[in-house]
Amino acid sequence: MRLYTDGAARGNPGPAAVGIVIEDDEGQVLWKEGRYLGETTNNVAEYQALLIGLVTARTLGPGPLVVRMDSELVVKQLTGAYRVKHPALIPLHRKALAELGRFSSWRAEHVRREKNQMADHLANLALDRTLGVGPETD
Repeated sequence: MRLYTDGAARGNPGPAAVGIVIEDDEGQVLWKEGRYLGETTNNVAEYQALLIGLVTARTLGPGPLVVRMDSELVVKQLTGAYRVKHPALIPLHRKALAELGRFSSWRAEHVRREKNQMADHLANLALDRTLGVGPETD
């Protein structure tokens, strides 16, 4: 499976939402969601998107998972290239690693925003709907 996630915050902190897309190996969308989080930072939103996506992906199957995110910070923290220093991110990072450990194997990849368009769109749509701006359909 492939898990695409995106967290968005308008302001930092500010109103925030997540977008999550889970695909099978052939690119068929198995699940997608945009969800409003409330007020938080962009990095917390990125971790929340990842955690929601991981829990959902696990219900679809335990085995190999590729996580694709446009948050270089989160990907590098997951892979150990960066230390997690911010106190608000430490417990989220620990939870994410614990959830990832439930899959038969996993890897995290940083992708450019254009490769994460659906998750980005879902996060922004959730924000727009909650804040009362933008189109009412997806």
